[in-house]
Amino acid sequence: MHNVRKINDDLYYIGSSSRRVALFENVYPIPYGASYNSYFVDGDETLLFDTIDKSLSEIFFENLSYCLKGRKLDYMIINHIEPDHSSMIQCVVEKYPDVKIICNQKTKQMLYQFFEFDFDIEGNFKIIKEGDKITISNHEYTFIMAPMVHWPEAMVTYDITKKILYSADAFGSFGALDGNLFDCNIDFNERIDEYRRYYTNIVGKYGLQVNNLLKKASSVQIDMICPLHGLILKENIPLMIDKYMHWANYEPEIKSVLIAYASVYGSTENASEILASKLSDLGVKNIKMYDVSKTHPSYILADAFKYSHIVIASSTYNNNIFVNMDNFLSDIVKHNLQNRCFAIIENGSWAPCAANCAKAKLEALLGTKFIGDILTVKSSLKKSQESDIDKLAKDIFNSLK
Repeated sequence: MHNVRKINDDLYYIGSSSRRVALFENVYPIPYGASYNSYFVDGDETLLFDTIDKSLSEIFFENLSYCLKGRKLDYMIINHIEPDHSSMIQCVVEKYPDVKIICNQKTKQMLYQFFEFDFDIEGNFKIIKEGDKITISNHEYTFIMAPMVHWPEAMVTYDITKKILYSADAFGSFGALDGNLFDCNIDFNERIDEYRRYYTNIVGKYGLQVNNLLKKASSVQIDMICPLHGLILKENIPLMIDKYMHWANYEPEIKSVLIAYASVYGSTENASEILASKLSDLGVKNIKMYDVSKTHPSYILADAFKYSHIVIASSTYNNNIFVNMDNFLSDIVKHNLQNRCFAIIENGSWAPCAANCAKAKLEALLGTKFIGDILTVKSSLKKSQESDIDKLAKDIFNSLK
């Protein structure tokens, strides 16, 4: 049975959600699942926006067939060729061989990289460029290129007539759609963390490119955003644009302290706990702590984008930084985090060197500032070092002011 959802007078949601998949892109945990969104415009001419993941092919074709009601599919717009959105394209073209494929040149090139078609589809393409306009069934569409948000071929489509932005992976989120299709149907604040985690891990490296897209989109009125993952946005568009501006410019959302620690036998963890307690006693609110060996780095990275100050506390391991902390710091560097204040705690029983290894990584990031002196623990924190950890707490507190 179909599960088609009506969005407005002629626009329908024909995507679906999966709660079985454990990892997004086979790397990011998605305990609440994920939605894979596709849209259908029902007019004198029929139009499909993207497809969905192949694992959901049965419901996708049931939905599409229901919308078409025996008619042919006239047009398909491809905003993003990543397989979780494009894996059904070959099946769509073979089922509806006359469909006109609207895409940019880079998308066409990558389409042939992913698929081998049973017949020549060269005549099916309508190649568009930045700013081109097309009218389909009383809707005028224009196209905005969004390279590296987050693939080089990515673009977004703007419905000038209805003021709807089909935003590809921009403004997307982890999480399945639990019946509610629109942001105004839920407590949206409960979903912000998954929007942040999606952005920082999937798009976070490309702040410059996201800024370019935001500038282009700012020239038009947007009443609705239809992303390829997550809720359709109507009520919270200003909020999400504000969040994207913070994230794209690597501006923290809150002035507080994130403590990420790597501890083998508990002494580094204890030093981190003591520091957190002292910061709290000084009046610091909303402190967040993570054990990098317990929590997947995608969650810690998301909060690294949120917080202004980050404490790195790590044991020394194999004359280097502890392996899970090394992975986390590499993740920060690869995602281009900028403009953060860092404090460092290191531990080592005979040759502590985690601090210098951490600093070497963090110095590669633009706008990095180091706060206070490195606190070196030799096996365990001693009473004689209380003044040192007090000073580090005060240095962090003062820098927050």
